Amino acid sequence: MSIIKTKDLFKIYNADSEMEVRALDGVNLDIKQGEFTAIVGPSGSGKTTLLNIVGGLDQPTSGSVSINDTEVTKLKNNQLIDFRLHNIGFVFQAYNLIPVLTALENVEFIMLMQGHDKNSRQQRAKDLLKAVGLEKETNKRPNKMSGGQQQRVAVARALASKPKFVLADEPTANLDSKSTTQLLDIMANLNKEEGTTFIFSTHDQRVIDRARRVITLDDGKVVSDTTI
Repeated sequence: MSIIKTKDLFKIYNADSEMEVRALDGVNLDIKQGEFTAIVGPSGSGKTTLLNIVGGLDQPTSGSVSINDTEVTKLKNNQLIDFRLHNIGFVFQAYNLIPVLTALENVEFIMLMQGHDKNSRQQRAKDLLKAVGLEKETNKRPNKMSGGQQQRVAVARALASKPKFVLADEPTANLDSKSTTQLLDIMANLNKEEGTTFIFSTHDQRVIDRARRVITLDDGKVVSDTTI
């Protein structure tokens, strides 16, 4: 079953000028439920732009993004915020944890925004932190955790809302080999056991080697799409 469809997706900067840049140039994609997909390509190829538009963090110049049967590119800003909150999990290169909150509170936060009661959100946050191997770190703040631990908290947070899919933008870029392996093992297990859909933007060959579908962008175009 398709979960994400992009149709004739363009993102153009400095349109109608000599400095025009086509960050995305007519991208058509169909991502199915349960995929473990890497979007790859050189710097400036459009990987992060594509993820940001699919995730509703940016708007295309033209074209559409549909998630299930909702055309998110037509949603108004307040509708888009609510849609992201209930449907999309994000994992960023820079972790983006809230520094004054503990690991448990960071994972809980999105469920607090969704209106879940304290007991249910604390239990799910504890379960998720256990799933990513951090059950003993629940009361630590980000500055007391390693980069690998912070990124695992970010994965737990991304899953807290029970999203339709998770977008991970260069999630291993700041991690050493051991932390990268641990993180990819966790994500692959969640994909296999729970059917969570993961879409990565990455330069990391270790991520690419684990992906079951690799989509290559160059100059904003899809130049290859391989299912492994």
